[in-house]
Amino acid sequence: MCKIAILTSGGDAPGMNAAIRAAQRSALHHNCKLFAVQDAFKGLVDGKIRPFSRDDVARIINRGGTILGSVRYPEFKRKDVQKLAAQRMKSFGIDKLIIIGGGGSFRGGRELVNDDIEVVGIPATIDNDVPSTDYAIGFHTAVNTAVQSIDRLRDTSDSHQRCSVVEVMGRDCGDLALFSGIASGSEIVVTPETGYDEAGIIENVKEAFKRNKRHAIVVITENMTDVGSLARKIEDRSGFETRATVLGHVQRGGSPDAFDRVLATRMAHQAVANLKHGQGSAVLGLKGNDIITHAFQDALDMEKEPLDEHFTLIRELKE
Repeated sequence: MCKIAILTSGGDAPGMNAAIRAAQRSALHHNCKLFAVQDAFKGLVDGKIRPFSRDDVARIINRGGTILGSVRYPEFKRKDVQKLAAQRMKSFGIDKLIIIGGGGSFRGGRELVNDDIEVVGIPATIDNDVPSTDYAIGFHTAVNTAVQSIDRLRDTSDSHQRCSVVEVMGRDCGDLALFSGIASGSEIVVTPETGYDEAGIIENVKEAFKRNKRHAIVVITENMTDVGSLARKIEDRSGFETRATVLGHVQRGGSPDAFDRVLATRMAHQAVANLKHGQGSAVLGLKGNDIITHAFQDALDMEKEPLDEHFTLIRELKE
């Protein structure tokens, strides 16, 4: 019987559980046996591997987070640890693995491929920073969560003629800030792609105040500046009372939306089919409406395409 292990790695993302569920259902369809790995690569090395049944994935399609857990394990960069992980899998009679995670997780998977493990990567990260796919599982849900929060801040900002500086997650990728900024009608969106122009930000907010706007919203990707300090500078120079809000890890949680559930289901089903038919050692992606397959190294070598049209929308539709 075809035996496949599955693990989740990196930051959790809404829809991971939907992917786990679909993988188990697809394994049954393809007459394969699915094994759950608890706590990512560390669990793989520690032998936290167990058979997965239909009942194990009941009622999880709508749950956020990951029932398999995710643990940081920097030791996995060592070759001896990677070989131990491969040996541990083979001791269970398993030579196929599904990894649900982001770029760092896939780099770990590539090393297992070198140790004769067939691996399929499923992109799942709210940062949407995997270049080989248009959208990663969890991104759309995180955007919706950010937009709902920004909408609420707009209500109170408008009531008090206030500027809100909102920091969203994304690490080195500005997609979350860009999409949530467009969807919430924010005046200013600051991302790694736009760069950080503090004087320009303050001047734009000043102009909004001069036009008698009741509020201003600045959405900014994390790690670009101290948003509390930026808020104080805006208040000192613009005329707006200004507050900073860091949305933080609330963006990772919550029930996945319909888009992420469907995407997770499609990708997990394809991952099992690939492994069943000897088409492993790949990373899946969504291009347009198609699930596509990239060789591991090709996927890791790709650069993310800039979303020029979206940045143009921000510039041309600014109030």
